[in-house]
Amino acid sequence: MWLQFSQTGSECPGCGGGARRVELSVIPPLILLPVLLHIAALHFLLGVVSLIALPGLVLWYYYSTHRKKGRTLFFLSLALFSIGYMYFLFLTEVLPRGDFGLIQPAVVTLGVMLTLAALFHTKRDPGIVRLNLEDVHSTVTYHSPLAERDSAVNGGKHDVTMTVANRAETAKPEEADLQESGRRNWCPVCKGVRPPRAGHCRICGVCVRRLDHHCVWINSCVGLANHRSFLLLLLLFLSTSLYGIGLVLRSVCPDQLLLTALLYCPGVYDQYSAALCFTCAWYSSMVSCGLLHLLLVQIINVSFNVTEREARLALREKTARSSYWGLVVDTGVYSRGFRGNWAEFMSMGEKLNPPTPLPTDLV
Repeated sequence: MWLQFSQTGSECPGCGGGARRVELSVIPPLILLPVLLHIAALHFLLGVVSLIALPGLVLWYYYSTHRKKGRTLFFLSLALFSIGYMYFLFLTEVLPRGDFGLIQPAVVTLGVMLTLAALFHTKRDPGIVRLNLEDVHSTVTYHSPLAERDSAVNGGKHDVTMTVANRAETAKPEEADLQESGRRNWCPVCKGVRPPRAGHCRICGVCVRRLDHHCVWINSCVGLANHRSFLLLLLLFLSTSLYGIGLVLRSVCPDQLLLTALLYCPGVYDQYSAALCFTCAWYSSMVSCGLLHLLLVQIINVSFNVTEREARLALREKTARSSYWGLVVDTGVYSRGFRGNWAEFMSMGEKLNPPTPLPTDLV
């Protein structure tokens, strides 16, 4: 769901090739993030209020749009702008304050570039199920098989109808299993039978192979074709973020340990530049904690060979074993053991060749 004032979007009459639709939901993060961070740098109490209000507004908007199953570029815009803005402040505020050489900024720059490259790769086709319309709307008429003849009876002239009947009875359980499997895998929206473990995303409006979940931060589904790159994206972002947070705290609190500097840094609000850097370190830490939890859930799910979608359905139907407050969910359906599950995960999607995305598909 787009923002209320951008449901119809706006048009750019001066753009080449005619009017183009501009989604206004990308604009609020560009204003909201820097304004709140600069307000938070003015005073400690303002910092507490701002750092509580920012995730509160994001969560409120997430649940308001998630309830209506609408797409929005708000979260993708916030994610990209957060990376770009934190990198900008690192170059303009942190580097001049700290005693750094060429290695530290080079590592941060490389981390940002690799994170954006992983995001670009993850935004590709997640494994969309492309149904064959000829199979969905088949016009083939099936006839019953002819009676077989037994060559050992009456010189092959006797119709052995019992043989056909016996085969038909034998095939009934298999046909029933196929019908039950087709019923479970039937998508009422796409009007077709999808592969096992595939699911329909009501936000994207398509069926995705081995659907894990729809990630609003990349504005795309996570499925068979991009699940590995999604985990790589989380690892790269967290590594770059944690390294950058350490450099920021070294520059504003050089005489304290990194673990304690984030909780207590005396005199940091005496200078606005230092306070802004300290506020950005707190903001990055909050984002990193959220993504660290997401990464932990993903690693656990892969270890048990269960997707997030399957885990939610199993918990709802009470068909899975749950422990550690629902953090570990074991359905026991597809698990092949720890090593087997990770071997399957690392090799899945190798035979899929996702098409090269268009520029409009990357948003």
